[in-house]
Amino acid sequence: MIGRREFMAAALAAGAGLSVTPLAKGGDMRDQKWIRKALKVGMIGVGESLVEKFGAARDAGFEGVELDSPGPYAVDEVLAAKEKAGIEVPGVVLSTHWSKPFNHPDEAVRAEARAGLETALRDCAAFGGTSVLVVPAVVNESMPYAKAYERSQREIGSLVPLTRELGVAIAFENVWNSFLLSPLEAARYCDELQPADTDRRVVGWHFDIGNIVNYGWPEQWIDVLGPRILKLDVKDFSRKKRDDEGLWKGFGVKIGDGDAGWERVRAALKRIGYTGWAAAEVGGGGAERLAEIARRMDAVFDQA
Repeated sequence: MIGRREFMAAALAAGAGLSVTPLAKGGDMRDQKWIRKALKVGMIGVGESLVEKFGAARDAGFEGVELDSPGPYAVDEVLAAKEKAGIEVPGVVLSTHWSKPFNHPDEAVRAEARAGLETALRDCAAFGGTSVLVVPAVVNESMPYAKAYERSQREIGSLVPLTRELGVAIAFENVWNSFLLSPLEAARYCDELQPADTDRRVVGWHFDIGNIVNYGWPEQWIDVLGPRILKLDVKDFSRKKRDDEGLWKGFGVKIGDGDAGWERVRAALKRIGYTGWAAAEVGGGGAERLAEIARRMDAVFDQA
């Protein structure tokens, strides 16, 4: 566990860009595909089989598809579909974290949460992925904040040795769960779980750009989280639609049409040297809709 001074120094260094390495010599991100586009499997409204869905994603311009785990797909089915379609599974989404939160007061439920994460980690490794998206805790009237912090760290921490064994990371997502509400706290939560004896990130962040807009500014979170960001989720959010029509209506805008501040997001990602996967998490559909999402992702990340 790191101390307060060490944590603040690391966070400020990340915010100032002091630990950033350049992308490439003379590297202008517009000159290269610095973002690899993925999407969630549930967005693909084309085909019945996994190979058909993977093929539709590939044809729309995506390189990867994220699956849910525990889920319905067998390892052999996923590997065969990957090979046939020529697409990757960069990671999986833990399917149990809302129904079985790691901070639930019932030990039996927490045991199920651990079992679900163990399955997801093993599936991710078997699929060839590198991280499992995890909602670390859910805070509400019956599950208080302080207990959420302590219980979730204990339960998730028990599986950190497995992440090292499998070569797969746990990546927390910022969601509307009333928990880890500042980037400084989010960074510290990760660092307290990250083993000190390895330089490889086995605990990090799956940063959702659109989810922050309701209560913050994505670029500020990016600057603080820095190298802890392992992957991105991509959606947009309109504060005006939220104010005029209701909270959840804020998501009713296409990527690039909301208040995420994509120019500032790109600049922040450049400052931390981020390259890698970004997964769309919006309403999907057929081939034309998927191709539109891919084009919009290329536009907001300023890559041809």
